Amino acid sequence: MKVVIVGGVAGGASAAARLRRLDENAEIVVFERTGFISYANCGLPYFIGGVITDKEELTLQTPESFWDRFRVDMRVRHEVTAIHPDRKTVCVHGLDTGKTYEESYDKLILSPGARPVRPDIPGADGGKVFTLRTVEDTLQIHEQIKIQKPEKIAVIGGGFIGIEAAENLARLGIDVTVIQRSNHLLPTFDFDMACMLHAEMKNHGVHLLLNTQVSEIKEQGGRLSLKIAEGCELTVDMVLYAIGVVPDTALAESAGLELGVKGSIAVNDRMETSVPDIYAVGDAVQVKHFVTENEAVISLAGPANRQGRIAADNICGGSSVYQGSQGSSVIKVFDMTAASTGINETAARRAGIEYERVVLSPASHAAYYPGAGMMTMKVLYEKETLRLLGAQIAGYEGVDKRIDVLATAIRAGMKATDLAGLDLAYAPPYSSAKDPVNMAGFMIENIVKGRVKQFHWDEVDELPRDGSVTLLDTRTPMEYRMGKAEGFSNLPVDDLRERISEIPKDKPLYVMCQSGYRSYVSCRILSQHGYDCYHLSGGYGFYEIVKNGKEQVKRAYPCGMKK
Repeated sequence: MKVVIVGGVAGGASAAARLRRLDENAEIVVFERTGFISYANCGLPYFIGGVITDKEELTLQTPESFWDRFRVDMRVRHEVTAIHPDRKTVCVHGLDTGKTYEESYDKLILSPGARPVRPDIPGADGGKVFTLRTVEDTLQIHEQIKIQKPEKIAVIGGGFIGIEAAENLARLGIDVTVIQRSNHLLPTFDFDMACMLHAEMKNHGVHLLLNTQVSEIKEQGGRLSLKIAEGCELTVDMVLYAIGVVPDTALAESAGLELGVKGSIAVNDRMETSVPDIYAVGDAVQVKHFVTENEAVISLAGPANRQGRIAADNICGGSSVYQGSQGSSVIKVFDMTAASTGINETAARRAGIEYERVVLSPASHAAYYPGAGMMTMKVLYEKETLRLLGAQIAGYEGVDKRIDVLATAIRAGMKATDLAGLDLAYAPPYSSAKDPVNMAGFMIENIVKGRVKQFHWDEVDELPRDGSVTLLDTRTPMEYRMGKAEGFSNLPVDDLRERISEIPKDKPLYVMCQSGYRSYVSCRILSQHGYDCYHLSGGYGFYEIVKNGKEQVKRAYPCGMKK
């Protein structure tokens, strides 16, 4: 059996290695149009920033090492330009030799990946405008920074690559501005959770222009002028585009393969395309979203690796299936860690799912053990079924651990209330006896059983201030003086029982504290005395972060023009 693989990196290289482990006699040929067959795509921004200092460390495998270990024929700098399913061959062009030839196959795996998006605006293809997708891109940007020594760089796009690039450029002492089309960074997050990332970026000197688009790039006097609004321009030395990727499927389309959403390659759960003996894996393929069961394109290394393994299994006579992607991801944002899994509120609304969410800010480990830090968690679940839908976490320690637990719970089909019963490891340096994941389960359990009712940050400013409801802040007087929501009177939780007669019982009562715990305790006291009580999920601290984040979106452009 002869297997030809188009494209290396995560999906193609994983498929090649798995094929060899399953079939020692198969002939395996991999064509990769770049000069690198298997590299750490996610590590590219860290080479630019000097965190990774040796470019050789970016290369996970070389053609030589792959041959030595797996006897796989890796041909770099070879581009497949056409597929002929009728005669089971591919047309190959040697980029260094200029020669073109045909290669036959019994089975074909497509792993073309995705290509970075460049917008169709004047100047987007200029010599000082870069994208970051391959090792070659990285080396080119690294060399340009070394030679030019830019003082200011604009990163256009606030997804994973944009954020990582901005952090690493800022660590080089470069003045960085991130320009994002939507109102927040990191599309897997909701706006409220992303506000913490905005604050972290700002604290490290990165400028954010949200709800903003670049309409033109002009080179003037060796610098670049970016037109970003009516008459408003930003002058920088370099531009890095990171506005996303699209499936690189021109080859598949020309061969007559069925395409799916966003022009991706349509495959079944065995990674088989619409054409016999042709498989496809990685960033170019359409998959089922594990939570919504809708068709989706999810460009992440983990799913690509698993898909390559599954395609190899099935080529070798197995019966492996891909059960869908849920988009679990984690990113370093300076000193902060941000992670998510499943779907966010925006995706839930788009899918027509009636959901509820809880927000909490637990400590990363036992508060009495030195070094405990706060994290903020949002967990979404379906109201009727209590099915877990997704989670987002931002914090400084232990974020990755909790998101993996929640991702596993989603994959296992657990109900949101089942989180309360998880038996998780505890020692003071690592967690609390009530782990943050357990605490989320306790909160959901209390809501489901009617022990407490809640309201959210986006309802605070909409509450009537005409006396028809009672607004209560149960923090200490000092906390209250340091910042408060309009119309909320202060009555500390520890004084509540003695002063309960001061609170009217004939109207709804909305209670807040700093994080949500004291307001919950307050509502338990008050509800047992006959009050119709609601507590603020996430507390005043979360409300304040989001409110400040909303103000940041409205702030002045660099030229001083207000939006």
